[in-house]
Amino acid sequence: MKKYAWIAVSSFTLGLLLAGYVFLYLPEKPAAPRDVFAQAAPAPAPSANLFAESVPQDKPALDFVSIAEKVGPAVVRIEADRRESAGAQGFGGEWPFGDDFFDRIFPQPRQRQPESNTVQVGGTGFFISADGYILTNNHMVEKDKTTRVAVTTLAGDEYEAKIIGTDPGTDLALIKIEAKGLPFAELGDSSRVKVGEWVLAIGNPMGLDNTVTAGIVSYKGRSIDTQSYQDFIQTDAAINRGNSGGPLINMRGEVIGINSSIVTSGFGGGGNIGIGFAIPSDIARKVVVQLKEKGRVVRGRIGVQIRDLTEGMVKQFNLKSKDGAMVNSVEPDSPAEKAKLQRYDVIVQVNGQPVKNGEELRFRIADIQPGGKVELTIIRDGQQIKVTAIADELEPEKEKGQIASADKDIGVSVVALTPGSARRYGLRTTEGLLITEVRQGSEADRANLAAGMIIIEANRRKMTTVRDFEDILKKTAKGDEIILLVRQETEQKSQDFIVTVKVR
Repeated sequence: MKKYAWIAVSSFTLGLLLAGYVFLYLPEKPAAPRDVFAQAAPAPAPSANLFAESVPQDKPALDFVSIAEKVGPAVVRIEADRRESAGAQGFGGEWPFGDDFFDRIFPQPRQRQPESNTVQVGGTGFFISADGYILTNNHMVEKDKTTRVAVTTLAGDEYEAKIIGTDPGTDLALIKIEAKGLPFAELGDSSRVKVGEWVLAIGNPMGLDNTVTAGIVSYKGRSIDTQSYQDFIQTDAAINRGNSGGPLINMRGEVIGINSSIVTSGFGGGGNIGIGFAIPSDIARKVVVQLKEKGRVVRGRIGVQIRDLTEGMVKQFNLKSKDGAMVNSVEPDSPAEKAKLQRYDVIVQVNGQPVKNGEELRFRIADIQPGGKVELTIIRDGQQIKVTAIADELEPEKEKGQIASADKDIGVSVVALTPGSARRYGLRTTEGLLITEVRQGSEADRANLAAGMIIIEANRRKMTTVRDFEDILKKTAKGDEIILLVRQETEQKSQDFIVTVKVR
């Protein structure tokens, strides 16, 4: 027993000596600075949720009020008077794709004056500079149809606007009023837009001026028309008829899209169901520069039909991935043919930049101005090679037909065909006079001539220039008939027929 007592006293004494050493001889560590983020968090309360919860994140402030106050004064109401053909009666909202999507092809008039075939359409635009330039949609102020454009600002000031330029390919238009010191909105960087971020739309839906709606970006890079140059931002911000041309705005107060189209719930509705489309600001910025300088957008082409790659093609052609676009066909006498491109070539780069798919290739080529070099990296029979093409213009401004004679007429406007213009119009016939317009009620109209038909001969004389036609008219007395050999082309065949038309 004494032995155990001695061991206990010894252990206690040794413990005291060790404690004294620690407190007296070891240097004191400096106190660490207080860090509120390093404090131990209290244990979470028991939860019935079996899934781990994420760490709470600070949410950015959504100051809709400040953004609406900043951009709202730059938004304007646009009303345009437009000439329409007698058959364009509208469809009363009976299309499943509303407002602006089908209105581009089948206009939906607010009011109609049958005696003048004039309709009034309403929508939205916004100032992009203090000196009166306004960005809106092409389908609002189409060239050669629109006779008057009126602009009303948030302050209630009314102006007549001039059409500076239009671009059907992106559905954008630039108009201008004569005024200074105007409030304007800034175009932001749409490439930074992310799915799920908040956006505001401001416009004049159903004629309700300066209406603000909020939503999120639902999708990026949506394509709804393969023939257009669009890369839509999809949003569920409420967009209705009349929102066309208005801004889609991010939480920094920058315009990242121009509202263009909606999808509706079905026949007869015509209202918002949370699917709207906006043209990205990055596209708009490039278009505006050309519209201001040229009044239209000039795009490049090389003359190939292309298609996206499939997994089967990747395997069969021994490719590394589906990135790129395969050449379906090469147009005769095109830049692609001159560069010796062939069917089954896979284009993987344009001017050193990788190409993901056919849509991206189309955009890349379109951005190259006519006359510019296009260096293509292609894969042919497993070998990577480079070819160079010189871009030409995708759609030159269409020639307006001439009235052959001022004092003698049959009621048509014509333009002489050449191999180049025939290719642009998609015609197989390369000589003759293309009818570009038939005036209503004219002798040509009574003879059932129509735009798109080709006059091959007049009075059995071959027609190659407008002057040839003028000579025939001059030699024909008013009231007499001329005999025309006319050709009508379809996709499958061409049909020639004889027409007699009185000269007036």
